[in-house]
Amino acid sequence: MTLEKILRQRLDERRRDGLYRQIKTLAAAPTPLVTVDGREMLAFSSNDYLGLAIHPEVIAAQKAGAELGAGATASHLVNGHFQVHQQLQQSLAEVTGREAALVFSSGYMANVGTLCALLGRADNIISDKLNHASLIDGARLCGANSLRFPHGDLDGLHRQLQRAARRGGNTLVAVDGVYSMDGDLAPLAEIAGLCRDYGAWLLVDEAHGFGVMGSAQLPLAGSSAAAGLDQSQVPVIMGTLGKAAGNAGAFVAGSSALIDYLVQFARPYIYTTGMPPAVAAGSIAAVERMRSEPELARRLQENIAHFRQRAAQLNLPLAGSSTAIQPLLLGCEKTVMSVSAKLECRGFLVGAIRPPTVPVGTARLRITLSAAHSHDQINALLDELVSVLQENALVRS
Repeated sequence: MTLEKILRQRLDERRRDGLYRQIKTLAAAPTPLVTVDGREMLAFSSNDYLGLAIHPEVIAAQKAGAELGAGATASHLVNGHFQVHQQLQQSLAEVTGREAALVFSSGYMANVGTLCALLGRADNIISDKLNHASLIDGARLCGANSLRFPHGDLDGLHRQLQRAARRGGNTLVAVDGVYSMDGDLAPLAEIAGLCRDYGAWLLVDEAHGFGVMGSAQLPLAGSSAAAGLDQSQVPVIMGTLGKAAGNAGAFVAGSSALIDYLVQFARPYIYTTGMPPAVAAGSIAAVERMRSEPELARRLQENIAHFRQRAAQLNLPLAGSSTAIQPLLLGCEKTVMSVSAKLECRGFLVGAIRPPTVPVGTARLRITLSAAHSHDQINALLDELVSVLQENALVRS
């Protein structure tokens, strides 16, 4: 059978199963108003949690950064590491309370590169079953003995730590701090305690926590800081610059020894052209705005509280998320697509999430909130959502 025929068969299967994905073409980043394929809509699908992708000072910094060159022209270890990259890394280390940080081209490459650098066949990696795909793939690619535990199940983690201890070798536990499809928080304090008891290393993916939560001392550091954990308890954190920072790329932060080690052994870092200087400059400005404008994070929290309070009044069956990610589980893939399409016809862009991104039977609308949303915009979405769900007999009128 030819390659073309196999490809068409598999694409037809995906269409038949209601899992076919289509790309939406936007004219610009959501403000949160956005033009999609020539039509203006209100977006509740962006990860730009603080509205920094459209912040004029961040955009100005990125334009100025482009004067350093359109691209880095080589990998960081050849001649692609600029002063602006170093400044960004220093800033990220400061706001996360770590000794050092290292920038990567993407969160996917940061996770894969870190896991493959730290672990080998003699070691163990223990993962939450709902970890991000980058952690799942990193666990596969690193060659370590891979163990998983049910989502958020501390007893399950304990059992896997016991198994790893019997096998021997180094053990790393990898979890998301905030889970991207459910919006819930990992029980990090308890996980860190178990890691301490078994001498395991803990890696926390802060993709959705960095910049929007933290502690009084480190308000931007993410869910690890919010749980009261420091570098000794969470020796490896990964954060992205394409979500709360509104830019692109990612970073790993930890001890100076960890960062030096990754420079030597993390292949995606070593063999990838450096981050464009414009992105680095824009990210520096975004972090500075996070520091100087704490009202952005406060406004996001106010919007989350308003959304959940109003949704409860409307009897919408939300999950228990306290973050900007507010999933509405509908179960059936076709139902989710139908509801999403109807919302789109009424001017609202909301993510329809289906397998294989989430387990079978847990298809959902993934509503994401931003500091840039107004209460009126949130109310408008909820009113239309109730109307659409009533039409589909999914909530009582």
